[in-house]
Amino acid sequence: MLEARNIHYDHAAQAASALRGVSLSVKPGAVVGVFGASGAGKSTLARVLAGHLRATAGAVTIDGAAPPTRGFKPIQLVFQNAETAFNPRWKLGDSLKESWTPDTSVLAAFEISPGLLDRFPCEVSGGELQRVALVRAFSPATRFLICDESSAMIDPINQAKIWKSLLTLARSRRCGIIAIAHSRALLEAVSDRMFELNNGVLISQDQARNRA
Repeated sequence: MLEARNIHYDHAAQAASALRGVSLSVKPGAVVGVFGASGAGKSTLARVLAGHLRATAGAVTIDGAAPPTRGFKPIQLVFQNAETAFNPRWKLGDSLKESWTPDTSVLAAFEISPGLLDRFPCEVSGGELQRVALVRAFSPATRFLICDESSAMIDPINQAKIWKSLLTLARSRRCGIIAIAHSRALLEAVSDRMFELNNGVLISQDQARNRA
């Protein structure tokens, strides 16, 4: 299980904390949705959970232990814009193989043709690049996947197809997902539990309904 306990994060250039006492847990195979307005701290939370940022206080653990800092990371993060996630001098197939080699059924589920992998990042659309980024992050060694607006570059019809493929693959592998988005409707469709991040504070929607 992935757990974040009492996470605080302070930006050096800002007086207010980006995250204030955030705690959540994700079981293998479960999907936890996090929504909130721009500037609420969603991307900061994603980076802290994935180990890209070090929390000012608190801890992130997998099964009670700190995630490894070397080698393949069991917590993978996919951002909204995939352009910066790829080496522009490498073909997409080479970048994908750096993580793992998916079979044709996985590529087909994400509508990735073999010819697409022979192209460079600058030769494909943002949506196509995002599909490759999602598959690359979904290595068999990935235990938890953080999707930070990672389907926002894809049109609504294909977005639904991508999420269907993501959920099918995640459940078959018992991989947990944290889905971060502006769209509450999307998260309601894919999540087992939902939270709102508001000014750095995480609010369970179950608790919010109980207070109403």
